[in-house]
Amino acid sequence: MHDTITCIIIDDEPVARSIIRNYCSYLPFMQIIGEFGNALEAKIFLSTHKTHLVFLDINMPVLNGIGFIKTLNNVPLIVFTTAYEEYAVRAFDLSAVDYLLKPFSLDRFIVAIDKVKEKLGLITIPVKDEPVKDTSFFIRSAGNIYRLAYNDCLYAEAQGNYTRVVTAAAKYLTKTPFSVFIEELPANIFLRVHRSFVINRNKISHFSGGRVFVGQYEIPIATSYRQAFLRSIGLE
Repeated sequence: MHDTITCIIIDDEPVARSIIRNYCSYLPFMQIIGEFGNALEAKIFLSTHKTHLVFLDINMPVLNGIGFIKTLNNVPLIVFTTAYEEYAVRAFDLSAVDYLLKPFSLDRFIVAIDKVKEKLGLITIPVKDEPVKDTSFFIRSAGNIYRLAYNDCLYAEAQGNYTRVVTAAAKYLTKTPFSVFIEELPANIFLRVHRSFVINRNKISHFSGGRVFVGQYEIPIATSYRQAFLRSIGLE
């Protein structure tokens, strides 16, 4: 496959199209073959022009971005560019490559393009030989010592000088301070969302506003952790 990535931009805001155009100019393999202020014009263009990638706004007049995708027979790769984070779940249900929340930076844009390149087979992700990591840990609670699997834990919460660990089956209170406890947690599984809460990212069912739902529990997302949380799940 040729290294050039052809793309079109669909956004009713000229400034938004200009930003994407400018970001693409830093990446010589990006070739913009069309820009459109509404989705209907873009649909006509795509009927006669093949493209690898569409930068697509969601909230547009006449036909919004999600409705536009439903009208296509052959859907190119899609990177959503929008100011509304509430469409994120729907966007990924439509197999979007990425979801850029306006205003997004050049480095965040490049991350999205790297995902596109991976989808197109233009880059390969190296597989590192890593030592086998522990999948469980021991915790002392109520005079007993328990072995817990990391992936069975829903969340951990600071309780004064103690830490409460919650699984789907039980709750454990340990004398280990929260700051010490979370240092040993694998970063690829657990996310800090509050000064008093860390959650298992694999157990997230959904989030809304300042709350994330883990199993049957509702956990607050502190403002100071919100951006890092969104970045960690690919929404920032």
